Amino acid sequence: MAKSKIETDHKLDVRMFITGLALVALYAIIVSVLLSLGVSTVLVIVIAAALIFSQYYFSDKIAMFSMHAKEVTPQQEPRLHEIVDRLCLLADMKKPRVGVAEMDMPNAFATGRNPNHAVICATRGLMNRLNDEELEAVLAHELSHVAHRDVAIMTIASGVGMLAGLVSRMALFGAMFGGGGRGGKGGQNIVLLEMATLLISILIYIVSFLLTMALSRYRELAADRSGAILIGKPSVLASALVHITGDIGKIPRTDLRKTEGMNAFFFAPALSGNSAATLFSTHPSLQKRLDQLNKLEKELNG
Repeated sequence: MAKSKIETDHKLDVRMFITGLALVALYAIIVSVLLSLGVSTVLVIVIAAALIFSQYYFSDKIAMFSMHAKEVTPQQEPRLHEIVDRLCLLADMKKPRVGVAEMDMPNAFATGRNPNHAVICATRGLMNRLNDEELEAVLAHELSHVAHRDVAIMTIASGVGMLAGLVSRMALFGAMFGGGGRGGKGGQNIVLLEMATLLISILIYIVSFLLTMALSRYRELAADRSGAILIGKPSVLASALVHITGDIGKIPRTDLRKTEGMNAFFFAPALSGNSAATLFSTHPSLQKRLDQLNKLEKELNG
């Protein structure tokens, strides 16, 4: 945990620890599956290490590239930097890099493997729609993600899904194109092994996805609480949340779908999936977030 004045959430720490252990187990299963397919041990290690390394060390660059965002200087965006400077002083934290995504959708996200290699990014739509107080509340939420270090484990979790998808494709292509040239009982056993591998990899993908979604929902509540306490104004964060959610609803769905891959990292989901089961949601419901902030407002104000 970063040494800062941002409130520590021990329940989040426990969830991240359990999720981390589960991800290690899933990686071990994937490696075993690859070895059972006859892939060399060296290649398995190279594939797994390369994926983890790239996801972990280049997560900020990957996220910024996905959002067509760029890092900005205080001269380019003085308003944004002044707010981040003020929040970092309040939190007693090292200032992260600051970025802007030139898109109309009002949103923000934080990424980076640790507080020393973090970036907070706001969209142009967010900056144009919110006043300074609301923008500060949103950025306090994002700074809380940096302090909690929850972005790194979310990034690694997405890597498990990518690796499971790779294994399933290998097994599927092997069963489709390799089965016809294999005769006898040995060939049938190989096809059965590849089909079993396909099912296992799909199951791993589903489990990793559910783990990621469960952690994602809780980390948003934790960042809401910590960010609201940092600025001492839960009602302002609630106002910003309602404002952003309402404005996102006015954005064409075709535009929102272009950012769907970053949904779990956004302050507010681009596609809320109100009709989908809560189990598959990247964020807690708007009402749950507002209820927590309203309760916190009463606690802070006696």
